[in-house]
Amino acid sequence: MKVIAEYGRDDLAKVYVADMREHDSDGNGRHLIEFVESLQPPNPREKKWVMIVSSMYGCPVKCRMCDAGGNYSGRMTADEILQQIDYMVRRRYPDGVVPSSKFKIQFARMGEPALNPAVLDAMERLPGAFDAPGLYVSISTVGPGNTVARGFLDRLVDVKNTHYPNGRFQLQFSIHTTDEEKRDELIPTKKLSFEEIAAFSERFVDTSNGDKKVTLNFAPTVGYPIDVGVVKKHFDPSMFLIKLTPLNPTVRSNEESLQSVIDPYTDHTSKTIVDMFRDSGYEVILSIGELEENKIGSNCGQFIQRALDAEEKPRESYELDRYCANGDAAK
Repeated sequence: MKVIAEYGRDDLAKVYVADMREHDSDGNGRHLIEFVESLQPPNPREKKWVMIVSSMYGCPVKCRMCDAGGNYSGRMTADEILQQIDYMVRRRYPDGVVPSSKFKIQFARMGEPALNPAVLDAMERLPGAFDAPGLYVSISTVGPGNTVARGFLDRLVDVKNTHYPNGRFQLQFSIHTTDEEKRDELIPTKKLSFEEIAAFSERFVDTSNGDKKVTLNFAPTVGYPIDVGVVKKHFDPSMFLIKLTPLNPTVRSNEESLQSVIDPYTDHTSKTIVDMFRDSGYEVILSIGELEENKIGSNCGQFIQRALDAEEKPRESYELDRYCANGDAAK
């Protein structure tokens, strides 16, 4: 692995772009991926340190709002997944001893993790790779419905129970809309139905093992309805929590003319939907990160990857109005 670019701030977030197979013998050229480390100010790194790693070269799902879709060229190996984490750990803690009380690894950058069994191999090896008592792991998936993904989820139950008990694992399904046709527009691949997600989660969550609730993630988007009644019909609030996020200002969301319902610059745009879910008994997380992260790119999809594909070298300061839907984001 060769890191060819990095961008960001040590006190907030950094995005790394790496060529994973610099001397690939198959002649396919560079295999570029991104990975991220971030803090949650004012918490220091010793309190909480988050890493977001890739699991594929591109992504075959091609969600309408995500820049990772397109140019898909395969799955990463477990070694390649762990190399991303190792790079970020060793540059700060060369001895591999991570003092963070919450050291969270998220499989959520480039690629759909449920389509790569090597993610589970990496999860099994991760606890022994570093001295990190605060290790937590999170997987974010759109819930693909093919044989590979179903097998992944079945095995995930055992991996979670064996290596990440006592609430040290978080599973997130990205739903985005309760309208099935609109869901297919946003996420154009075969997916688990709401009934199937609910049935799997009942088997997955073991409260006696201290498991966390399963997260249902929505990035509310204009024209893509969210009916709390539909959510309540399928997903028991005792087993599921709701996470609401602004639609990230990616290149793709701009090209698709997608508009976020939640404006991260003002509270009133999220109040109605937050209150609706809370009134229905759900725990709700309104996840609005530091707005500076949009400038860095850790919240902005894979725009550095996109820029590199376009043979535009990352500069010290990105003009995000060229890449993001909100032209004021960089001002």
